[in-house]
Amino acid sequence: MSSHDESDLDLAELVEAEIARDADDLPPIDFSTFIISLRTSAMLHMGSGQSSDGPSVDLALARQEIDLLGILEEKTRGNLTGEEERLLCQILFDVRTRYLAVRERRRQDG
Repeated sequence: MSSHDESDLDLAELVEAEIARDADDLPPIDFSTFIISLRTSAMLHMGSGQSSDGPSVDLALARQEIDLLGILEEKTRGNLTGEEERLLCQILFDVRTRYLAVRERRRQDG
């Protein structure tokens, strides 16, 4: 490791110490909460949980979140716990199914 790499690591540790968690912070992010946040984002882009005056449906952004989840599934294959793997698989099935339903409904309405 070069001295430049070591100084970057030292700096990263200092920054991490400076942004130590407050008592009212959200819990630390782990893989499961990360993929759940991507699911939530995809669902919001598909109009889930939005009032009539909320942002409009954006299937392109929903699709992008779904694609990100797919990339994570592909790139983490064999490196997840059984629970993480099941969660990711279930989330992907759910958002893909909902995406197809929203897309079909929009085609019929439009």
